[in-house]
Amino acid sequence: MSIAGKALVSLILALGLALSGAWIYVNESLPTIDGETSVPGLGAAVDVVRDAEGVPHIFARSERDGWFAMGYVHAQDRLWQMEFQRRIAQGRLSELLGERAFDVDRLMRTLGIAREAQRIVERMDAETRANAEAYAAGVNAFLGQDPVLPVEFQAFRVKPERWKPADTMAWLLVMAWDLSSNWRIELARMRFASKLGPERAGEFLPAYPGDKPAPLPDFSRLYAEAAPAVDALFAAYPQPGEAIGSNSWVVSGAHTESGKPLLANDPHLGLQAPSLWYLAHLSTPSGNVVGGTLPGVPFVVLGHNDDLAWSMTTTNGDTQDLFVERVVPGDPESYVTPTGKARFEVREEVIRVGREERRIRVRSTRHGPVISDAVKGAAQAAPRGCVIAIQWAALTDRNAVMRAGFAMDRARNRTQFIEALRDFHAPHQNVVFADREGHIGFIAPALVPVRRADNLAMGREPVPGWDAKYDWQGFIPFEKLPALFDPPSGRIVTANQKVTPPGYKPFISVDWFPPYRAQRIEELLASKPRHSLATFEAMQADRLSRLARELLPVARAAKPATDAGRKAQALLAGWKGDMAMHSGAPLAFEGWYRELTRLVYADELGALFHDSWDQRATFMIAVLKDEHGEARWCDDVRTKARESCAYQASRAFDLSAQDLERRYGAQAGWEWGAVHRAAGDHHPFAFVPLLGRLFDVSPETAGDSYTVNVGHFHIGDEERPFANRHAPSMRAIYDLADLDRSVFMQSTGQSGNVLSPWYASFAERWAKVQYITIPTRRESIAPAHTLVLKPLPPATP
Repeated sequence: MSIAGKALVSLILALGLALSGAWIYVNESLPTIDGETSVPGLGAAVDVVRDAEGVPHIFARSERDGWFAMGYVHAQDRLWQMEFQRRIAQGRLSELLGERAFDVDRLMRTLGIAREAQRIVERMDAETRANAEAYAAGVNAFLGQDPVLPVEFQAFRVKPERWKPADTMAWLLVMAWDLSSNWRIELARMRFASKLGPERAGEFLPAYPGDKPAPLPDFSRLYAEAAPAVDALFAAYPQPGEAIGSNSWVVSGAHTESGKPLLANDPHLGLQAPSLWYLAHLSTPSGNVVGGTLPGVPFVVLGHNDDLAWSMTTTNGDTQDLFVERVVPGDPESYVTPTGKARFEVREEVIRVGREERRIRVRSTRHGPVISDAVKGAAQAAPRGCVIAIQWAALTDRNAVMRAGFAMDRARNRTQFIEALRDFHAPHQNVVFADREGHIGFIAPALVPVRRADNLAMGREPVPGWDAKYDWQGFIPFEKLPALFDPPSGRIVTANQKVTPPGYKPFISVDWFPPYRAQRIEELLASKPRHSLATFEAMQADRLSRLARELLPVARAAKPATDAGRKAQALLAGWKGDMAMHSGAPLAFEGWYRELTRLVYADELGALFHDSWDQRATFMIAVLKDEHGEARWCDDVRTKARESCAYQASRAFDLSAQDLERRYGAQAGWEWGAVHRAAGDHHPFAFVPLLGRLFDVSPETAGDSYTVNVGHFHIGDEERPFANRHAPSMRAIYDLADLDRSVFMQSTGQSGNVLSPWYASFAERWAKVQYITIPTRRESIAPAHTLVLKPLPPATP
């Protein structure tokens, strides 16, 4: 063999050894889940029994040890996720991701999430703080064993810092921020009013069906000054889609085969890998609690204990207001108040972007942080005389949501459970519950601001910060929040629709989501005299699109001009709106509808269209059915001709057929599931195509934005317009006749380590709406692995 040949062989052997060594090293990042390990901080031994699905069953001799063990197993299975989430809350993503994450970091620093979390922890009651500290001690006990870290840590060359209770509270605030979107709707309403005028803006952002639109104050002069800043903010943080939300319904024993309540829940959150949810069971002398936990947070957020089960959906309560603050002329450090002037509270924050340190100036007013400073374009666009501040009810050190979480887990009856919800201050959620005694109920707890009667804006648009009539007047008393207990109908449905009854007086919101999912759930509940786990499972899998059911007559009446358009239309023959994975009809319909939305309102919106392109079903149905003369939207204002809705519906088939064939090939091969894959993107490896293919979890899925089995997609996304981005991130059905028969599923798997067999083990079953059980009786658990955590013996003097 030649010298060159020998050198090549040596190089290949060396490379092979290096790769083998790297593989062995990274493979050791899988946690130890069998045997015994001694850890500091435990009061007594804890058994962690993992079943074949990787679900931990934690058996502890005290609550404190139970929360400790929860921290330990979260760190074992989801450490990178916890680190990434903590960096989001702290505004430190740019240290890893560079410029890409700078605006997110600046927003988190401007809001002061981490600072507020620390203040909340400092004010906590002793018991809640002790529980949070026990959880942190469990995380840190794992870190103290100097484990081989998952590959993401290796890639970014970082080591996790010790966990603190403030890290838990900060993530709860981030979750509340994600579920509180009113400020973005205020921006949208202001932009559209400025562009379209109040009447047409009211059509484009319609009132809830059956509600009479209330006139808005005329702030046109103020908005003319603030519009550039608003546009920049909206471009960075667009209006949330109307189909994003969650489902929950409960029926009393009068409507079940068992004679006891059944409760179903599927929270619709952004899909990701790993899932936001981690299923777990904790058993202590106080009892059992089982369900969905959030890595980084100790308690079960959605689940059941020995006596009750509970669920949540977003209320869409108006807990945020935007204030246009006027800077004092000649004094840029002060702003105008109802009683004179006040100085901005100012602090400096240092954000490290890669190796570069950037200093930002954060200002706050009496209402809250100056959010127009948080986005570069908005800060530059804000007029010299104005800034935009945000007031958000969650940003207060009286926020006791962590105390509420622990109390909900240990509640033993509905009285204790309702009392626990007094402290559930953010986000605003519809909490639906049932107990073994047969009671069912609903309450929407949160800190919801009281607004003055002469405040005609009522949280719908940005208001002058110097006018006292727009200031909050405290919060709605807990006893006056929307609630319903043991209704005569024997059922309660919350699917982000309006939850306040006729005549309800305290103002909660006008930004309810359309009632389409709620109406379909009510229809399915009424279709059977008695329900069971099986019927509830079928309801969670329901694929009938309300949008398709409303607009199929329009689609079938269209007259496409091209062969391709007519063939696409022909796919809808006999189709009734079933958004099944293996059918081409859903793609033909959604492609047609996507083009139709563009044809209907792109011309009116002009430059605003790109940031505002969404499905907007309520508006589109009104236009295509010519409700209140709204068919005029179909006319293209850029042409001399007067286009009708029938003309645009026909043209949409021709355009969509051309676009879909370009993207997905011949129509004979079209299947909805292939293009409607779950966007279970890994954070942050999804940004790198090769790594994304290894780390992303993307099964084919059914449904659309208006099915009970939701699969919301962003039609404005030119790259992946039909990718399923918001869906049931977790599903659960609770059987109060025997809570151990309750069923669960989440969207990826238990582990966040790509090398684990549990990284994506749920994904295909989740897509098919299948379930697992998580029994609480130890004799019913089939143990696959058992790890005993033992107290570390005290050091010998």
